[in-house]
Amino acid sequence: MSEPKIADTSTSDHHTQSGVQEKHHKLDIAHNEHAPSATPSDTQIGFTPEDRDERLAARATLQNALHGIPKTQLLKESDEFCDNNGLSEFKGTFRKGALLAQKPKDWDLIDELNPDEKAAIKFEHEHKWRMSRDLLWVVGACAIGAAVQGWDQTGSNGANLSFPQEFGIARGLDEPGGAHDQWILGLVNAIPYLSAPIIGCYSSDPLNNLFGRRGAIFISAIILIATPIAMGFTHTWQELLIVRIFFGIGIGLKGSTIPIFSAEVAPTVIRGALVMFWQLWTTIGIFVGFSANAIVKDTGTIAWRLQIGSSFIPAVPLAIMIWFCPESPRWYMRKGKMSQAFKSMRKLRRHDVQAARDLFYAWVQWEAEKKVIGDRSMFRRFMDLFTVPRIRRATLAASVLHAGQDLCGINTIAFYSSTIFVEGGATNAQALYASLGFGALNFVFTWPAIFTIDTFGRRTLNLFFFPLMAVSLLAAGMAYFIENVTTRTGIVALFIYIYTIFYSIGEGPIIFTYSAEVFPLAHRELGQAFPVSINYFVNFLLSLWFPFQLKQFGGPGTFGFYTGTNILAFCLAFLFMRETKQLTLEELDQVFSVPTSVYVNYQFTKWIPWAFKRYILFNKRVVLEPLFYEDKDIKA
Repeated sequence: MSEPKIADTSTSDHHTQSGVQEKHHKLDIAHNEHAPSATPSDTQIGFTPEDRDERLAARATLQNALHGIPKTQLLKESDEFCDNNGLSEFKGTFRKGALLAQKPKDWDLIDELNPDEKAAIKFEHEHKWRMSRDLLWVVGACAIGAAVQGWDQTGSNGANLSFPQEFGIARGLDEPGGAHDQWILGLVNAIPYLSAPIIGCYSSDPLNNLFGRRGAIFISAIILIATPIAMGFTHTWQELLIVRIFFGIGIGLKGSTIPIFSAEVAPTVIRGALVMFWQLWTTIGIFVGFSANAIVKDTGTIAWRLQIGSSFIPAVPLAIMIWFCPESPRWYMRKGKMSQAFKSMRKLRRHDVQAARDLFYAWVQWEAEKKVIGDRSMFRRFMDLFTVPRIRRATLAASVLHAGQDLCGINTIAFYSSTIFVEGGATNAQALYASLGFGALNFVFTWPAIFTIDTFGRRTLNLFFFPLMAVSLLAAGMAYFIENVTTRTGIVALFIYIYTIFYSIGEGPIIFTYSAEVFPLAHRELGQAFPVSINYFVNFLLSLWFPFQLKQFGGPGTFGFYTGTNILAFCLAFLFMRETKQLTLEELDQVFSVPTSVYVNYQFTKWIPWAFKRYILFNKRVVLEPLFYEDKDIKA
């Protein structure tokens, strides 16, 4: 599915000393597939004949913040940057880095680069997966953090088969007090996803501000070591409920911080794939957690305690590994510690000129942001998520995507798969092994997304697989009408597995990657926290309702409900989600400068007719008309 790119078509060279251009320009949202000739006339869109050549040249690319700055001025600003930030000894390196940041694709034409530096840049382009040792260490720590998330989800899955009996909340709906028990069971399972958005996610901003990315992750790891162990020693459902409230705080803090940390240290060309490791290792945690559930299933009455308590295991290496990682250079930069930022960036890149390029470019955008936001309080920055047009659009897109994860039903299945399979006719042991299959497929089929997320893009993968997930869940629900128990169990499991494959390739790897990358630096913690809190809160509501829903409406009604919510999630993503693949964190500002009304109108009036002709009528020659708009339109 094609997605617009934005090109700056200005010819003005006027700019501020920070290197941020203050130009009145026209922007062109162009599609990769269409030819330049298939555009409205220059008169129609407001371009003069003199603009035409530059507009056509710019159409295929998104110009960065340094575009149009004369070389002498750019080098002067690079020198001033070094002098003002204690980096004078690296002036030569930053001069080259600034030139490289301005024209990253024309690196071979930059005469100032020596053969060694050109070789390093060439190696980066040809071997994008060859990372520095420190970057690999960061990736490993963040991966372990994601595994904690997955294992945390599955502990209660297996425990649901036995702890309700021990705590006296196992009555069915047809028994006196059964409705009360089902709501209590749902509350115990769901409560972490209420404390996560209310406390955990929003504690990430002050904790990140005070202790850095590493410190916030360490605090979350300590919480996620202590609370699972405590859950294993509870004696009433009330005690378990209280401990799981604190458990949710750790989940929210970790989920709001690790994807940001990953996005801030990753090179642009593989940022999506590296941040996507969150989902990949979440699936590993889910699989290992289901394995642990199956291993301890025959240990008697303590089985559920071992299942729910074992999730502390991956949090231990996380608490240790995080202190061996470099801190985020962008966090140091935000604190004004530029020399430490460069020291950290040097560890994360294979060559100093790459580190200088990335740090200088990030600084240019940060200076522009500071001119707009000033020294705002946490409350003001939170309000910016809804009042500043560019940030509001990012908030909407990220929130839609996170809500979509809950609406598609994957979290409910991860929490209650064993219960779902028992409802379909499986024994407790069969249900645990069937859940293990769910976890295995989720893990295996997440791997392809490492290579597709930065190739096909986040939006394309998301939109392609939502309808397929809806059909799979509809089929799973219809399978409950099969009378033969063995056949029914097998068919229900089959379509849940097919659904899991579609989710793992499509929406699953995108969610945390997307929300971690779409917000400006000053709003990144709160920007990540809000959609993640939406995710957790919707998860809380659906998990709270699910035990009652399954008992009241059965498999057909429950899966029919999630079929409808998948369709709803598709519609929301189609209207509000924008493509971000292979753009720097700084260039995304221009992507979200497109007004929502303009973007939505374009989907209905241009994209849908084009898609119908291209994919339904199989007309390969049809051209997708680009959308043009001017600065004056950028209001909402």
